[in-house]
Amino acid sequence: MTLPRFMACLCGTVSITLNGEPQAKANCHCGTCRDFYGTPMLSATAWLAEQVEVTRGSVSTYSHPTKKLSRAFCSACGETVFGTNRLGMRVVPNGIVARASEQELPEELQPTMHLFYRHRTIDIQDELPKYLDGWDGPTY
Repeated sequence: MTLPRFMACLCGTVSITLNGEPQAKANCHCGTCRDFYGTPMLSATAWLAEQVEVTRGSVSTYSHPTKKLSRAFCSACGETVFGTNRLGMRVVPNGIVARASEQELPEELQPTMHLFYRHRTIDIQDELPKYLDGWDGPTY
């Protein structure tokens, strides 16, 4: 399977292009990601800001009220096409990438770790390293 470079929101109003390679591929279990993205675990890739380009339509943006995070979403269907983390990186949810890849996440973009596993709401049975906090700390 080839790495998808072009993907769109559910309704197709907004398209993004990915350039280069992601900086990180992870499943995040932190409370902020759970609340901000509305999921028990955020599975996503992180890219340098200049590597993620809106190529069709325009996004609406919501900034977290107290943290340095934002989400860019389609104003028509509401799907988040990417977020921006505290480091200024674009966080692209794996769901939008999988949809562009015939519902299967390409091997090159599969998560390589779990972050903030001590804060999980669901247990995950896989062989990936499960960092209790960030990737420079202890594992589960």
